[in-house]
Order: sequence, then C-alpha cells, then structure tokens
Amino acid sequence: MKLTDDERAMLEGRDGPAVARAMDLLWRYGTALGAERLVETRNVAGTVTATTPFMRDFAVQRGGFDAVFSEFSLDSDEVVPIPKLKTFTSHLQLGFDPNQPEAMGVSEEIVQFYRKSEAYAAGLGVQLMNTCTPYQVGNVPTRGEHCAWMESSAVIYCNSVLGARTNTEGRESTGAAMLTGRIPYWGYHVDENRRGTHVVDLDLVVESTADWGMLGYFIGDFVQDKVPVVQGIGPVPNLQRLKHFGAAAASSGGVEMYHLVGVTPEAHTYEQAMGGNRPVARVRYGAAERRAVYERLNANGAATDVDYVMLGCPHYTIEQIWEAARLIEGRKVHENCELWIFTPRAIKTLADQNGYTAIIEAAGGKIFADSCSAMSRATPKGTKVVALDSAKQAHYLPAILGVEAWFGTTADCIDAACTGRWNGRLP
Repeated sequence: MKLTDDERAMLEGRDGPAVARAMDLLWRYGTALGAERLVETRNVAGTVTATTPFMRDFAVQRGGFDAVFSEFSLDSDEVVPIPKLKTFTSHLQLGFDPNQPEAMGVSEEIVQFYRKSEAYAAGLGVQLMNTCTPYQVGNVPTRGEHCAWMESSAVIYCNSVLGARTNTEGRESTGAAMLTGRIPYWGYHVDENRRGTHVVDLDLVVESTADWGMLGYFIGDFVQDKVPVVQGIGPVPNLQRLKHFGAAAASSGGVEMYHLVGVTPEAHTYEQAMGGNRPVARVRYGAAERRAVYERLNANGAATDVDYVMLGCPHYTIEQIWEAARLIEGRKVHENCELWIFTPRAIKTLADQNGYTAIIEAAGGKIFADSCSAMSRATPKGTKVVALDSAKQAHYLPAILGVEAWFGTTADCIDAACTGRWNGRLP
C-alpha cells in the first residue's frame, strides 16, 4: 500500500508515538484488505470510553485511559500518550444510561468511573453524542464525503440515505482514523463497489415503519452482503422508516448499502443505481413474502403475557417519541409490565422540553439515553417476554438475553405495555 509523504511522516513519528502507532495500524489493516492507498476523512463515528468491565479493570491496572486507548484503539502493548484528536469524531452508544443507573442495575462506583471516562473522551475532542444514530443529532456528512463509522445501522444509513462513503469499521480502525484523518480506500469508498448487484421489485405498498422493517429484513436475507436495488417505491419513506429498514437489512444480512430507485441520492433512476451491472438475482416482494417475514420475526414468541416493551432500536427519533406519547396519553402501563424507550441524549432533552417525557412517565413508562437493552444487557427484573417494534431487536434480543420476543407496530407495543398482553397481528 502506497503512503503519501505526509502519511509516511506520521508513520515515522513526526506527530508523536500515538499517531505513529495509528498509522502503523492503518498500514497493516489496509495491506490486509488489499487497499492501494489511504483516503482522507474528516468524519469518524466510533467508541473511546471504557465500556466493559474488562476495560474498566484494565484502566485501573495499567494506569488510566491512555492505556485503554493504546491497547483497544491502537493495538499497542505500550502505553502511549494520546493527543487531541485530528478528526471530527462522534461517540456511539454506551453500556448504560448514567442518569438512571438503578433501573439499569449499575452501581454508583461504575457511574463515577464512567464520568471520568466520558471526561477523558471529551478532553480528546470527542463529541459525546452517545448514540447509534449520530445523523439524528448533528453528524450529517454530505454526499461523497469519506467517513470512518462503526455501527451497522449507522453505516448503512450513511452510505445509502446520505450518500457519504464508509465501510463498517471497528474500534481499532476508527481509533486510528481519529488521530490521523485517514482510512483505507477500499469497499464502499470506491465507485464501482457502490453499484447495485441484486434487484427487488415491490408488489405492494410499503408505508408503515413496521413494514419498512420487515422489507429490510427480507432484503438482508436475500442479498446478504451485496447491494440491493429496490423498485416500485410508493410513498417516500421518512427518516425513521429508512432507519428501521437499514437496521433490519444489516441484521438479517450484512448489507452496508442499498438503493431505492427515485429516493436515495445515487439512484435517481434504475440505470444509475445499477451503474451498468447486470442483476445477479432478482426477486419480488409481495403479500406472501411480507407474511413470511412477519411470522419469522415472531417465531420464538409463545407466551402472550408481556413483561417488557422496549422501543428505540435504533434510537428513537423525536417523531417516534411524539408518536409514542400520543398513543399512551391518558393510559397506564400495566402493573405486570414495563415500558422503556431509548433515544439519544440530545433528543431526550427535546422530549423533556416538549412535554413528551412527562406524558410517558405519567403513564408509567421511562425514557433512557445513551444505550439500549442490547448494549446494556439491562431489562426490568424478571423479564421473560418482550414486545418490540424493531425487526433488528426481534432478531438479536432473544439470543442476547434468552427471552421470547414479539414484533409489531408501535401501536401494538404500546397496547401490550398497557394491557400486559400481546395482541398484535399483521394487518
């Protein structure tokens, strides 16, 4: 892999040992991928804080957060001093909400450690957005901008909806990118890799958020890690529908980019989306396929008594919180059930300001920030059966927590929270 004079100077230590370690990591990483060069990036989304018990112990034993960054973000056995970051960096979601530790089963000692870790990250210049949806709270790269993002649902949104360019990176590569402003030029940074490979023709109108989640789940299973082109779009989907669509496609498969003809920025036409490619495979999505996906997502649900309703994967938009508040206003969460909603901290502040938090809390629900049950492994005590409006979480949460899960609309989930029973069905 070829390095520019500036990159070679970083590798040779011009900007200090941490930057040298970062460039060495990127050189090894890019060489392993077969990249011919690096590309400049001014936008990183990753994690820096000590998010696991092992990392917390490591920080204590090795003498601080520079040790955690050196080991887990730079692959460096030697602890090197970490300078201010070179690149604009957004922090992704964490292991718990530090403002509601008791509900999430977290001790005050861990909260205090987290506060120190967060202060360290802020001191480096990290934007503490603490969300899997950084595009909701200020990080909105432009079309063609090269990024280095972690988090599958964020990556697919970045590539497809925004038209920016990133692969699904890890803690190590994003850590190195923060210090160098570079990332390997390969995968979805390259024009030809962004062209469509598979075609999905819609035989029905896809309109609700739940329907977009089911379509995404179907497509991810169909294309795996390729680039689907979807034709026959009816009403133009909004942010929350595309958020759920992409998250589901990245869960049932490994989709990092898609094209919706007439909607997404690199698919004004079918011909533009395909870029001269012939479809590897083509499939139709109609009522029968929709029903099969719904039944698959609900395949592990058996008991209809619901203990827990989790909303907010990916993190809820302000529109979704507004919708949940409208659905639950004047009602009460059942005594045998709990309702938890997860959102970015900035959107939680907006929900507080608009009175939505008060409505949801008056009904007996809670709004959490910075995390979710998949990341925190936190659920109400005794949870056995969960209701979800996220196809992504219907896919993951049963395996992560050993629970039964029901998938449906947000209205189905709010009704389950208030009745303590699952009555959802496919319309």
